[in-house]
Amino acid sequence: MKRLLLASLMGTAISLATQAMANDVDIKSLEQAARAEGAVNSVGMPDSWANWKDTWVDLGKLYGLKHMDTDMSSAQEIAKFAAEKDNASADIGDVGAAFGPIAVQQGVTQAFKPSTWEQIPTWAKDADGNWMLAYTGSIAFIVNKQLVKDVPHSWADLKKGTYKVTIGDVSAAAQAVNGVLAAAIANGGNESNIQPGLDLFAKLAEQGRLGLSNPTIQTLEKGEVEVGIVWDFNGLSYRDQIDPSRFEVLIPSDGSVISGYTTIINKYAKNPNAAKLAREYILSDAGQINLAKGNARPIRAEHLTLPAEVQAKLLPNAQYVNVQPVKDAKAWEATAKALPQLWQEHVIINMQ
Repeated sequence: MKRLLLASLMGTAISLATQAMANDVDIKSLEQAARAEGAVNSVGMPDSWANWKDTWVDLGKLYGLKHMDTDMSSAQEIAKFAAEKDNASADIGDVGAAFGPIAVQQGVTQAFKPSTWEQIPTWAKDADGNWMLAYTGSIAFIVNKQLVKDVPHSWADLKKGTYKVTIGDVSAAAQAVNGVLAAAIANGGNESNIQPGLDLFAKLAEQGRLGLSNPTIQTLEKGEVEVGIVWDFNGLSYRDQIDPSRFEVLIPSDGSVISGYTTIINKYAKNPNAAKLAREYILSDAGQINLAKGNARPIRAEHLTLPAEVQAKLLPNAQYVNVQPVKDAKAWEATAKALPQLWQEHVIINMQ
């Protein structure tokens, strides 16, 4: 078994080197520089999220990189990079798509295009290589069937329920922000008109049915979440880790949004080469399959053949019929920036 694992890892290293030569990335020099640094410290990339665990294990075995993560929201990651500057304690982070351009605007990123750059869709990357989506997710419901007998299958069902709906921190977390957008889209809104989503959550707040804690594996396991608004990959991972019979994960039938997450490399990183090598690996075949094992949909899916057992874990494609990507990126960037204040004015004010 150990020999098979070693052979697999060696094959991955050779594959990375071959891809790199074809795309003008000097992988050998990058690997040497990363090994000399010896570590890569991340933020917002915990083991339980999209199966980052396997990627950190692989980077340790292949390149001798030690790893430490501090979990935090997208906004907190960018704020940390900006606040610490030359005293950086983090090298790389993972932020929601809307936060990639914000990180660039705040001047806290450094560019690096991996060898698989050309296989990443244009809509999913910054032209200069400051950010690029590694995986996508769609907003889903995770329902605790022990607490909720009438499982909601749509946003319209949520309005009629009696259970509490937990969305998390809309002022900072990309998952929660996109939850509001998904609700807006299902109710006739869009990237520049978030009001229908705000109205839905304001109604829940008025009824005392809105939960603001983060729907995490810990809060779900403790029974603190009845219905959670989560990315599909998170919901599926939480369900499988806790008890598959206890939870149902589904895409709301009346509309949702698909978005994604991008690595950002800290401009002030103490281990910049290790961070670049991490990005290179994350966007390689092996790194993309690792993400799929965590129920995330790899950005290079068209260029991959997923193992059958990995493909089988994902939700049926039929559930994604009414899921749409962000169609107006500039409008959504502006709305996402304004959303924390709008959330306070339209939703939090109605909390019981």
